[in-house]
Order: sequence, then structure tokens, then C-alpha cells
Amino acid sequence: MRSLVVALISSTVALGAAACGDPATTAASAPASAAIVQLAPENVVTAAVADLSTGPLVSGELTPAREATVRAQVGGSLVTLSVDRGQPVQAGVEVARIASRDLEAAMLSADSAVTSADAQLAVARTEAQRTALLVKGGALAARDREQADSVVASAEAQAAAARARQRAVWQQLDDTSVKAPFNGIVSARAASVGDIVAPGTELFTVIDPSSLRLEALVPSDQIAQVRAGARVRFRIRGVAGDFVGSVDRVSPVADPVTRQVAMFASIPNLGGRLIAGLFVEGQVEAVTHRGVVVPLSAVDEGGLGASATVVRDGKADVRPVRLGVRQAQTEQVEVLEGVAAGDVVIVGSARGIAHGTPVRIVR
Repeated sequence: MRSLVVALISSTVALGAAACGDPATTAASAPASAAIVQLAPENVVTAAVADLSTGPLVSGELTPAREATVRAQVGGSLVTLSVDRGQPVQAGVEVARIASRDLEAAMLSADSAVTSADAQLAVARTEAQRTALLVKGGALAARDREQADSVVASAEAQAAAARARQRAVWQQLDDTSVKAPFNGIVSARAASVGDIVAPGTELFTVIDPSSLRLEALVPSDQIAQVRAGARVRFRIRGVAGDFVGSVDRVSPVADPVTRQVAMFASIPNLGGRLIAGLFVEGQVEAVTHRGVVVPLSAVDEGGLGASATVVRDGKADVRPVRLGVRQAQTEQVEVLEGVAAGDVVIVGSARGIAHGTPVRIVR
């Protein structure tokens, strides 16, 4: 850029001196008036054919596609909690434990109740068999057998009830061991070791970072361009590069205040570069086609129409152009007429060079 400025100043000084009418100065300035403007590589770009897309612009927030808040299932003192925010967890692995002393005592009592009920059932069945033989031999009446069978049924019910209580206590005892619901990362921790928790108390939250979801709003007059499976290309402030997702579904109800419609897109996060909670801006690629594209900085839209300056045969060639699709996300514009693929186009402030000016690209 410095060489470009120096060359332009030299031409300006030479032209001013020639205007003063000094023959000597005019003669000396003749070669200077034909000085070549030198362009640095960053002052030019080659027009190329690329894919262009049209569709609604969207903005929204990245949220985890899978998230679970783990809560206490039983009450008691939290004796261990081995995870904190940012730490990974594996499905089924214990990460916290609630004191179980009272439940262990209840389990012993339930086991004893089952043993006692089984013993009473065994006695009732033996007595029923003996009564049945005596009734068959005529030693006892039929109603004695009915009474014995009734005792057996009552003992069976008591044994079943004892086993149900045993299973309930066992389930509570098992719930004192808190396990991760799936492979993921702890995003929040609401409890600490020593806390007294009740059933339903929040302990920690786990998210699956391998797949995120974009929740964005689309103007109602553009929602017809959004359909399941359409690509969404977006950028995140502070994170280099473009990211691509696909539309999963569209809400069937518009926001009653803004009249915008919510759209949900799945975003793969295989490289782990994306973080839930970040704000994103992008575009739904409703229609895609190929065309000749140049940077927006290569087009001058002042005056009567758009123009671009192309380097042709070592000179600046200012041409009128007809523009097509603009892509604000990539800062590119489609050129329908005036520039062809492979043309070298001057960009930025250097495009103000006058038509026919000799130029040279310094590599």
C-alpha cells in the first residue's frame, strides 16, 4: 500500500508542475506522468466461481441438544460428590453418594420380615396338606380344609407384602448411589459434600457437548423458506471459521409479541470448538446456485451504477457491473455481468485508480 501511495503522489506532483507551464519542468515530468502504480498482493483478488445461497438471516443461541439435571432420589446427608463444573463423566459411573445408615437398618428389618413371612407360609401350607388328608379320610369336616386354605392365602399375602417392602427399601438404598445418566460434561453443580438433601434436590447438571442445537427466530414472512433438512451456515463471534448445521424442525406457533417463528437446527460439534450458550448469526441456505463472486470491497456502488476495476493488459480497466446475490456473512457479492471468472480485480481503496492507469502487481 505504501508503494501505491508513493506512486500516486509522484503522478500528482508531476501533473501540477506541468500545469504551471514551465517547459523544463514539463519535459522532466513527462516520464513521471506515465509512472506505473504498484499494487501489493492484498490490493487485488481473482474473481472465482463459487456456491451462493439465498435465504433468511437468523440469529440465536447454541444450546445443548441433550441435557440432564440430576436430582436426589432420597433424603439424607451428601457424603461424596466427586465431580465439578467442566469435568467429564461416564454413563452409569457413581459420582455422588447420600448417607444410607437408616436405610441399611430398614433393609435388615425388611429382610427379617421376609424370612418370618416365608416361615409362616411354610407352616400354613404344611397344616393345609395335613388337614386335606384328614378331611379325605373323614376325620375332619370340609370346612376345616377351607379354613386351612384361608390361612395359607393370608400367609401368602403377608409374604408378598414383606417382599414388596423389601424391594422398596432396596430401591431407596440403591438410589443413595447417584450415577451419571450419559457420557458428557458437568455444566453446573448445585450441591456440596455435607449438604442435607431432600428428594428432588438438584445436585448437578450434565450436558452432551458432542452435539449442540441452534435455537433461532425467523421472521414470519420468510418462514416458508425454512424447511427440515435445509442447511444453516453461521458464524460465532470470537471463533474463527464457518459452521454448518441442518434444520430439524420449525415451531408451529409464532411468538405473540414479535410474530417471529422459532427454528431448531442440530449442530455437530465433533471438534469440540463450540460451546453452549454462545450467540451466533447465520443464514438458512434455502436456495443455492453457482456464480462468479468477488469481495464486496471490489465493487464501487457510488455514482450512477456499480463498477469494478479490473487489471487488464497492465492497466486499470474500470467496468460497469451488474450484481446478483449478496452474502453479508462472507462479505461477497455475485457479479452477473462485467467481470468473468479469472479476472484480477482491485479491492479496497486502491480501486479508485483512474481508468487506463498503468499498474503492476508487486509479488
